[in-house]
This record gives sequence, structure tokens and C-alpha cells, in this order.
Amino acid sequence: MKKIIAIVILSAALVSCTKRYELASVEDFSVTLEKATYKVGEPILFTFNGKPDNIVFWSGEPGRRYEFRERTVVEGNIIGLNFKSFAQYGPKPVDQSTLKLLVSTDFNGKYDSANVLAATWEDITSKAILSSGLDQTSSGNIDLSEFAARNKNMALAFRYKTNVVKPDGAQNRWVIRSFDLKSVNEQNEETAIATMATAGWSSFSFSGPTTKWSVTSVQLLTVTNPLALDDDWVITKQFNPNKTNPDKGETIKNISQNLYEYRRVYTRPGVYKVTLVATNANVKASASAIKEMEITITQ
Repeated sequence: MKKIIAIVILSAALVSCTKRYELASVEDFSVTLEKATYKVGEPILFTFNGKPDNIVFWSGEPGRRYEFRERTVVEGNIIGLNFKSFAQYGPKPVDQSTLKLLVSTDFNGKYDSANVLAATWEDITSKAILSSGLDQTSSGNIDLSEFAARNKNMALAFRYKTNVVKPDGAQNRWVIRSFDLKSVNEQNEETAIATMATAGWSSFSFSGPTTKWSVTSVQLLTVTNPLALDDDWVITKQFNPNKTNPDKGETIKNISQNLYEYRRVYTRPGVYKVTLVATNANVKASASAIKEMEITITQ
């Protein structure tokens, strides 16, 4: 008798457990619209049927496209650099020839003197405006798209090289106040690639061993020696110039909410592919239903 009771209890427990992890279907999830064409600023009503636990809305706008949810690289973006410099002390007029801006797309990423010198470094200083003695001098927007088009990792460097020993007078000291490397896509949206704090600087001295670039999270600073020639480099980590952030959807419903309709307003005309992903899930399994529709927004 005890064995029978135990079997009954065990069976009941198994049935209960099975029901607990039984996953509700999302096949009945559907979305309806009143029409297919709307005007800018006109509310669009999405009406839902079914009761999924979660709904993620992909509007089809830049950064919200379902088809780009796993995209991490995109070619054709404009790659721009802007930095601010300050030439302190030293001779007037400023000897701007002591500071060079360099770029390499064949550096192997090994940060030692031999491999740095073995790389091809292209001088792009002529693209930049350098300080003539004024602080916070903007370089202007330096277009690096020609290098990004090679679809290779990129590294940038500042090279401080003195040409004459000046025992009776100081050299100009260079300060790089800011560093902003950005990618701009066809929708004119910016993605930060690197800043002064995130560029991962490495400093090298190839002449004048007592001096090298001083690196902090807020600036770069040359340390000069009037009694010897200097050839000091500071180099960023490598970047994939075509890197981009994956698009993301917006969660408009979770398991704790009831949602039968959703309103959305578009601010720009165009044709948008809208995607809604409905999901039911538990610790054992998950199931999703994807609904797509195209809407036209007119001016």
C-alpha cells in the first residue's frame, strides 16, 4: 500500500513538474495595422492578438533594424579624427615640424621597438592644423576614410622628433589635449571608436632615452631634453575602422505586463521594415514568433 501511495505521489509530482515547464505556444501571435501609409508625426497603432510573454519592437529606423542585429562591421563609413594641441614654451614661431601625425594599416600589433619600426607609417600631418602657440587648437576634422577602405586594422601615432640640440633654450613642448576618433554612417550617426582615455596608448623612445611621451587619461605630453635629440612616439592600440554597434530592438512588453496595442510615431519620411519578435520562455525552453510588415511614412 505504501508503495502504491509513493508511486501516486511521484506521478503527481512529475505531472506537476511537466505542467510547470510546459511552454505556451506563440503561434497565435499576430499584428494588425489600420493602413500601410502614414504621415510624419501621425501615431501608428499596432494591435496585437495572442498573449506572448515578451515582445521586442524593431522600428526599421537606423540602429533599430532586425536584419542588422548581429552586424558588427560595415564598410563605407566616414572615419574622422579630431584632436586639440598646444605648443608650449620654446621658440617663437613654433617649430611645428617637431610633431608628426602618423597612421599604419600594416602594423602587426606587437608593441615593441622592432615591430613598431618595421611597420609602414604614413605621414598625414598635412591633414591637421597644429598649435602655433595657442592652447586648445583644433586639428579640424581629419578624414581617414581612405585608410578605412583598406579594411585593415589601423593604428595612429604622434611622433615628436627634434632636429637641433638647443642647450641654451628649451624646445617647444607639445600637449595633446583631446583625441576623438569617430565613425559616421550614411544616416550621419556617429559611433565613437576611441577617445583620449580609451585609445590604449603605448610610448616609445628611439632617441634621447631620458625622455618620452607622458601619457594620462586626459592628455599626452612630450618631455623634452635640450641637451640631446629626441625621437619619441606614442601609439594607439589597433582599431577596426569599420566596426559598428549591432542594432538593438526595444522591449515593449515583458512577462509582468499585458499589452494589446502599441503606438509609434515616425519623424522622418521613408519606407520602414517593422519587425516584432514575440517570445515565450522558461528555464527549460523558449519559442519565438516573428512578424514583419512594411510601412511608408510620407511628409
